[in-house]
Amino acid sequence: MMQTIRIQTDARGVATLWLARAEKHNALSAQMIDEVTQAADQLGRDPDVRVVVLAAEGKSFCAGGDLGWMQDQMQADAATRRDGAVRLAGMLEALNTLPKPLIGRVQGNAFGGGVGMIAVCDVAVAVPQARFGLTETRLGLIPATIGPYVLARMGEGKARRVFMSGRIFDAAEAVRLDLLADVTDDLDAAIAAEVAPCLDCAPAAVAAAKRLARSLGPRIDQATIDHSIQALVSVWEGDEAPEGVSAFFAKRKPRWQ
Repeated sequence: MMQTIRIQTDARGVATLWLARAEKHNALSAQMIDEVTQAADQLGRDPDVRVVVLAAEGKSFCAGGDLGWMQDQMQADAATRRDGAVRLAGMLEALNTLPKPLIGRVQGNAFGGGVGMIAVCDVAVAVPQARFGLTETRLGLIPATIGPYVLARMGEGKARRVFMSGRIFDAAEAVRLDLLADVTDDLDAAIAAEVAPCLDCAPAAVAAAKRLARSLGPRIDQATIDHSIQALVSVWEGDEAPEGVSAFFAKRKPRWQ
């Protein structure tokens, strides 16, 4: 039984995949990473599912990586750290290659890995008050496994505006960066408007069109994914990541501040 997510599917074949760690701002724990991966595989293979909506409970869409999980990664051996990075990359790949339209319903803030989860959606809509940020560098980390998807969504030029600085940006800027398609106060109506035309299309043709779009866009193949994994592992094995995560838990400034 899933404990960090839940899935609702209506009579039309519209499945909503809910991130359900509201008390933790839907931060990505090891369990959530595994459960989202499993759900993406399950929904992708279900012939009765036509569209998937990625949504979240609570105030936040996704606060990024769970800091307890990050702390465990710091204390683990190299093989365990690499396995953690592989599982995170696998979750993103599973969502990105889902053979159904994936629509992001962003009701709150998204940071780090949460931005990556928006980037793998085919289209995402958010409320005006939502805030975003690739905040990894504040902790001595980098947006590594999400990097290929963020760059594919924004393009390198736009991504570089926010990829390194860790600064927070609003929903209007997220639209200008191509992370979001729209901002609205009526999120449910906007999601319904995105879902409706998909249901008029032939499911196999939709899947084929999505595969084609991915193949014609920026290449995210296994070599790219492996490169992003190694980049994350290398940073975890450096000096800054342990300092940044430790400083966060100790509620002090890291040495670079």
